Amino acid sequence: MQHAEDPTYGEIVWGQFQKRKIGMTSLYALLALVALAVYVPILASNKPFLWVVAGEATSPWLASLFDRNFYENAVDIFFNVLMVTSPLVVPGIIWRFKSTKGLPGDEKKSKRRIAIFMALGLIVAVFAGVTAFPTQSEKTVYPRMEQKLLDQGEEVTAVYPVLPYSFRDTNVRESRLGSSFSHPLGTDSAGRDVMTRLVFGTRISLTIGVFAVAIYITIGIVVGAVAGFYGGRVDSAIQRIIEVVICIPSLFLILTMAAFIEDRSIFHIMFIIAIVRWTGPARLVRAEFLRLRRLDFVAAAEAAGYGTRHIIFREILPNAIGPVLVSATFGVASAILVESTMSFLGLGDITVPSWGQILNSGRTTGVWTLILAPGFAIFLTVSLLNLVGEGVRDALDPKLRK
Repeated sequence: MQHAEDPTYGEIVWGQFQKRKIGMTSLYALLALVALAVYVPILASNKPFLWVVAGEATSPWLASLFDRNFYENAVDIFFNVLMVTSPLVVPGIIWRFKSTKGLPGDEKKSKRRIAIFMALGLIVAVFAGVTAFPTQSEKTVYPRMEQKLLDQGEEVTAVYPVLPYSFRDTNVRESRLGSSFSHPLGTDSAGRDVMTRLVFGTRISLTIGVFAVAIYITIGIVVGAVAGFYGGRVDSAIQRIIEVVICIPSLFLILTMAAFIEDRSIFHIMFIIAIVRWTGPARLVRAEFLRLRRLDFVAAAEAAGYGTRHIIFREILPNAIGPVLVSATFGVASAILVESTMSFLGLGDITVPSWGQILNSGRTTGVWTLILAPGFAIFLTVSLLNLVGEGVRDALDPKLRK
């Protein structure tokens, strides 16, 4: 007779999180934002899905997905790789998780882990190949070309996305127009469609939030683990460094560092945020290590002859990671606000459609759609992240488990 296995810690936390309706609803809304970021070229692009001239049919939209003259930023290329590989990756992972549901714990974890690593490997391989062999085609604005060919009497068939614009398309004659059928949120002072820039800005905000937090959480975990495990002079030295960084106002330090970088990119912004925000996770991990270091399971691991690295990362860290996960969830929201603030002040990456840039354009022009649209996007994203963070915090609290 088979007995049901005890649930893992992750399964317990997920079960508790599912009981938080607000947290689950916010999580689904965040997944919808991620889906929007991945599939936004289907919604907005000035490249037609189908282009037929003189009986010859092509798909400029498909060819543009990895064209460095059209998507010059690595973030857009990465999201386009996700869009192209998702029809294979997502069903494969879902199938693997469902097919292993009744297997024993270790076998189930092993097969699911292999499926995830294979999916990540496929994405990384495609991204590496696209990056190593970039394609560049002649810059062509198809809506203008279509109009030109029609004026010449040519027969043209073109099927465009709902928003037939690029986030960098300019048209001075249409600058600062109010909302219309062709431009639901109007245009900015350069004639760029606000709706297109807003939806593409989702990619930038989510990327900076996730990757900046991943960087400083990694730094904080390593530094905090070393300080809490070894203690003594090592802990004292690290604590003094943390205190020095904390004493400097973070926003002031971020703006100062950004001012010294001439050609700023979103990758510079990620590292700037990480450099000034790693102290919080480091202190959380240190506190947990100081508490767990003296418990019996650590002494048992030492008596069994395990090395220091194994004890730190395999024994203690899994039990100390809870507060860090909560901090990471709130940190993503904070990083998005920092990036928006930097872009609003003109210290962001001017080559990407950031929400902060749109907000700054609204401040200088006085157009209300340029203020309300990015402001609402920032408010919605940050609020959803905070609600998910509260749900994770409650799920990790043993006192709230039923």
